[in-house]
Amino acid sequence: MDISIVQLLFYFLPALLTGIIAFYFFKLHTANEEGRRRYLLHKETHKSILPIRLQAYERITLFLERMAPQKLLLRVPPISDQTSAYENLLIATIEQEFDHNISQQIYMSDEGWNIVKAAKNATIQVIRKAAMNEKTTSADKLREAVLSEYIDKQTPSANALAHIKKEIQELWD
Repeated sequence: MDISIVQLLFYFLPALLTGIIAFYFFKLHTANEEGRRRYLLHKETHKSILPIRLQAYERITLFLERMAPQKLLLRVPPISDQTSAYENLLIATIEQEFDHNISQQIYMSDEGWNIVKAAKNATIQVIRKAAMNEKTTSADKLREAVLSEYIDKQTPSANALAHIKKEIQELWD
């Protein structure tokens, strides 16, 4: 009787070992196939999303360019000689452009979007600061004060644009 149990184990052990190995390879194959399917899905999604993301970056670039003080002040002439009226017009123009492009944030990184918002807020702050200056007595003086602020340094728009370009470059790497 002891011999038959030992013989049974000799027959059963190779079958058990073969079953374990088969299970291991099946599990490995299944995981590999799942990874391959996930990669193909990601690749297909990336192909369809990339043009939309690039379009979003283009729109944000246009916003940053239009918001740059040098271009904004040339594009938006004063409606009167009053400093406060021109200040409000400039800020309203920036806010309107920003609101028009707010949906682009879903295609950008959080860091990129925060930099765009910071550039907008910094530009508005410079306009407000220039308008509060005692020497700024007219809309034309406001234009001069804002432009003179950026003679020796980069605008917030230029800094944000540099970051956007870096993000776009990372899409290709």
